[in-house]
Amino acid sequence: QVHLVESGGGLVQPGGSLRLSCAASGSIFNVNVMGWYRQAPGKQRELVVIITSGGGTKYADSVKGRFTISRDNARNTVYLQMNSLKPEDTAVYYCNANVEPRFPRVPIDVWGQGTQVTVSS
Repeated sequence: QVHLVESGGGLVQPGGSLRLSCAASGSIFNVNVMGWYRQAPGKQRELVVIITSGGGTKYADSVKGRFTISRDNARNTVYLQMNSLKPEDTAVYYCNANVEPRFPRVPIDVWGQGTQVTVSS
């Protein structure tokens, strides 16, 4: 069993900052791509940013220059620093990871439970 546990969501004023964390735990051999997605009310889930185990990244255009993803491979943890937040960033943010369990060593996609981010004055 592999689990992702997220933390760090909350309420923030426009222009403010938040930092999300997501830790993978369980019987893990390797964690490949990790990333963040979000889903606003009435909208489809969308990619925010992903990061490979080597540090390569891909950001959605809407968050470039404001959000920064990083990861600690030793801790199987990914972080999302969100600055200059806007009301349109309001959504449930989901962590995602492509994980190779110890057995069977077949990559699987794992999702976190989601954390609410609300940007409002």
